[in-house]
Amino acid sequence: MTFLSSTILIVNDVEESALQVASTLPKHDVRIIKNEEEGKKDFLILHAKQVVKEAYIASERTKYIIFCGEAFTVEAQNSLLKILEEPPKNVVFIMITNSKSGILKTIFSRLPHHYLKTKKQRMSLSLDLAKMELKDIYQFIKEHQRIGKSEAKELIESLLVSANEKKIKLTSKELESFSVAMKLCELNSRPINILTTLLLSLLKKR
Repeated sequence: MTFLSSTILIVNDVEESALQVASTLPKHDVRIIKNEEEGKKDFLILHAKQVVKEAYIASERTKYIIFCGEAFTVEAQNSLLKILEEPPKNVVFIMITNSKSGILKTIFSRLPHHYLKTKKQRMSLSLDLAKMELKDIYQFIKEHQRIGKSEAKELIESLLVSANEKKIKLTSKELESFSVAMKLCELNSRPINILTTLLLSLLKKR
């Protein structure tokens, strides 16, 4: 894929895609801006400010600014509106994320987009819901304590499917808790807390 103008890429794996895109561009003309904090994958306003600052550093050659995150805060996107609409000379923006719904309409209308997501196989669980004990939950949580929002949502979905496969009967309120868990992920609640709550509720069903 060539990048003659700014664009939005909607992908499965944000970080991997950013590296792949960067590898196709001139090495010295690429800047990748993302959340560098361990375990954090959301794009915040401080990262948006980095994008703006980098964009205004003059360059005689085309400069590609890749900014990416599993989710972009509203504040971060709003602060990018003007520069995306009127980019400095020789600057191409490449926005990479994995959720079209998380992009503001005002951003989406300014940039063309490419939907590159492919259907992924359901994440397998290293946990037997029908036989698990408290120590198993502890180990599972320990193994997944640094996952991001996207992985957490996949695990929540896998837990629900697994519960159905193991014929664990859930009440309508318990089923609703899975929907609530998904929403909490979108609101950036800690995945480890969400998963712990779900697993403990499933443990009580046995």
